[in-house]
Amino acid sequence: MMASTLADSASRSPSRLSDNPSKKRLCLQANAATIASTYTYAGFNALYDPGREPGPITPVACWAHARRKLHDVLVADHRSAARKGLGLIAQLYEVERLIEGEPPQERLRQRSASKLIALDFFAWADSALDQASARSPLAEALRYALKLKPALLAYTQDGRLEIDNNLAENALRGIAVGRKNWLFAGADCGGERAAATYSLLETAKLNGVNPQVWLTDVLDRIGKGHPINRLDELLPWAWKAARSSDPDAA
Repeated sequence: MMASTLADSASRSPSRLSDNPSKKRLCLQANAATIASTYTYAGFNALYDPGREPGPITPVACWAHARRKLHDVLVADHRSAARKGLGLIAQLYEVERLIEGEPPQERLRQRSASKLIALDFFAWADSALDQASARSPLAEALRYALKLKPALLAYTQDGRLEIDNNLAENALRGIAVGRKNWLFAGADCGGERAAATYSLLETAKLNGVNPQVWLTDVLDRIGKGHPINRLDELLPWAWKAARSSDPDAA
């Protein structure tokens, strides 16, 4: 699960420069070759390096972000060619609506149609970019999508993936709404601990566990001397399974 690291703006805190994930270990970290749905942030580039150990991460871009840029162009100019691109993206989302809840194998099979639509989108984008003013908002939106073509196509090749990262954004919405209340973490280590805490609480939610009930019980058990070599028993999914099998659990 991706977690956001909070840090204050003092000079001792890392910036958003692209060298931070590799040198400061602030962004997504993985112990094996895997797949990551992320924002288009230069700081993640080192994660996609083919020479990365133990293996490169395959980026998966977000169609909602690509759509949003074209939508903004159309709002500003209702005669814009962006309308065509938005129509093609709408077709991609219609496929997703029809296969929602289906197993990965079926989603992958149905997405063969999505790949064709997406390729039509990129063919249109190439053509539209040739005709657009180089510094226009439309050209900027088109370049954004074209630059991410392999990452935007990635979801059509794996039924486990989502078309966008809206689920992740929604999971972080509570943090974003209240961020002014906890704007400063004090130091890098404080931001890392906050990220770990958020990850645990969101993991509890994903496993259908009430975060407050879980955390209250876990802290109580740790305070009473729960063995440190059995901390895995307190992870949300294990905790939930143990509670379900114990009729006396509150």
